[in-house]
Amino acid sequence: MATENASLLFKLYCLTVMTLVAATYTVALRYTRTVLTEMYFATTAVCITEVIKLILSLGMLARDTGSLRRMLSTLHEHIIRSPKELLKLSIPSLVYAVQNNMAFVALSNLDAAVYQVTYQLKIPTTALCTVLMLNRSLSKLQWISVFMLCAGVTLVQWKPVETTKVQVEQNPFLGFVAIAVAVLCSGFAGVYFEKVLKSSDTSLWVRNIQMYISGIVVTAVGVYVTDGAHVMEKGFFYGYTLWVWFVVSLASLGGLYTSVVVKYTDNIMKGFSAAAAIVISTVASVLLFGLQITLSFISGSILVCISIYYYGLPKQNTTTIEQVVTEKSKQPQEDV
Repeated sequence: MATENASLLFKLYCLTVMTLVAATYTVALRYTRTVLTEMYFATTAVCITEVIKLILSLGMLARDTGSLRRMLSTLHEHIIRSPKELLKLSIPSLVYAVQNNMAFVALSNLDAAVYQVTYQLKIPTTALCTVLMLNRSLSKLQWISVFMLCAGVTLVQWKPVETTKVQVEQNPFLGFVAIAVAVLCSGFAGVYFEKVLKSSDTSLWVRNIQMYISGIVVTAVGVYVTDGAHVMEKGFFYGYTLWVWFVVSLASLGGLYTSVVVKYTDNIMKGFSAAAAIVISTVASVLLFGLQITLSFISGSILVCISIYYYGLPKQNTTTIEQVVTEKSKQPQEDV
């Protein structure tokens, strides 16, 4: 396993980058949707993100193949001559496009810290999709953790927190609905993509390229359908500032970095990362947006962090334990 061969320093590096990207993305996106005066089109940002991901994936494929000729040959084989594979990857592309657009809707109506906590509902949705689509089983502790996480999110949403430095009109209910749609999309698309990856020996970067090509088409259609008239009037990059480009860059980096994290870290480290991202987002929200923390928010956040940790614990090898117990029971008892 690559996880075992990686050094502790590299694992800590992966953990740190993943945490900072997740926390900074939500806070920066929240900032661009609530503070900037000229509001940019969220659909164009999602589309540009897919383009950047494709460019970066092409670069990674070029590095792995070693030459331009080999890369072009690989692309011809898996892209031009494999339209069915492109069609297969268009499904998660569509779902991810919906998810990414829902993130903009959610962070336009909910604080970054609340979003970060509530978005952890992707864990039970992913668990359910894993059981149904990959025929895997969850341990009792994992199921308990799922219910604990749902209880924590309920506490966070029970009494909506207030922000004193955000003047734009917000709709918390719409924000929660957007997160609900996003976590459902995240669970299904993630498990579907994993199933596609494991169904053949095609490289990760080729699969990413296939998905991002479909993603560009899907998101471009989304721009036309949702904001087509406004984009024609004001321009594709209307409202774009350095902060908006920063958000787009973080989204692109986060999407690609997920594969590295999955390869070199374990569930416990990812759990710590998610918990740390919640803490960082909360502190940033207090400083930047005047978030007023309530007791229910603190209780729910702690419950979510604990559930994430327990969900990531490795399954106990009960077979070995049962064998040891059986062998001991067969041994003659000594007289006391």
